[in-house]
Amino acid sequence: MTARLDHRTALVTGAGSGIGRAIADRFVAEGARVVYADRDATAAGAAAAAAAAAASAAAAAAAAAASTAAAAAAANTAAAAAAAGLPASGEALPLTVDIADEASVEAGFASLAARGWTPDVVVANAGVQLFGHDAKVADVSLETWNRTLAVNLTGTFLTVKHAVRAMLASGGGGSIIATGSPTGLNGEGADFAAYSSTKGGIHALVRATAMAYARDGIRVNTVVPGYTETGLVSTISGDPAARAAIVSRTPLGRPGTPDDVTGIMVYLASAESSYATGAEFRVDGGMTSL
Repeated sequence: MTARLDHRTALVTGAGSGIGRAIADRFVAEGARVVYADRDATAAGAAAAAAAAAASAAAAAAAAAASTAAAAAAANTAAAAAAAGLPASGEALPLTVDIADEASVEAGFASLAARGWTPDVVVANAGVQLFGHDAKVADVSLETWNRTLAVNLTGTFLTVKHAVRAMLASGGGGSIIATGSPTGLNGEGADFAAYSSTKGGIHALVRATAMAYARDGIRVNTVVPGYTETGLVSTISGDPAARAAIVSRTPLGRPGTPDDVTGIMVYLASAESSYATGAEFRVDGGMTSL
């Protein structure tokens, strides 16, 4: 990896599995100190431990391959960064957070502040899709609507709200990235009224927040993955006919994987995207171009 996120602190929600874990793992590999935030404490702990072990092994291998002079230079650079109070590279910390509960989100950010960890990057990724319950609007129960709204839209709002507060408290600047969906952009999600509505709301929230805090140096963008095979969509991936139908609507002719999403996330988390805010970055195999 290229260490594009050296000395940055990132928090990723939904990092215990799926796309969230892939993003967090890639951030660690790129040199960031990463908070694996998830409602499932066991999943967050296992993911963070695995990432930390992988980072340690990679560092050991690099040190073994380097010349004595190069190793000494790297050690001096790390020591200088530590002395300057910059985050160490490749750290991974699990954090149990229920994004639908403001007290939990606020406590999570407060616990990081108590450690002296100010997030430079926050990825509001966690979400739910209630297959078997979500449906066309006339058939969606209020319970399904409220649960989907609470996690996807309110949860993203709370994550973004407290991320902005933390960034402002540290003097401004930072990158916030939300995970959107093609269903929030077009009619692709007609059979999932609740999910589609929450994703459309996320896109609007990102634009409003980007405009509100641009002069504070806080950039806010949306990444829009297409059909990406994770546990969240096992109802589709486990049904050959349903899977074939959605792949047929994808111009690239294949489903996405979590790793397809991580590259654009690194770009938005890094200084390379310093002039990008309020935008939607589509990683959907061309689905929304049809």
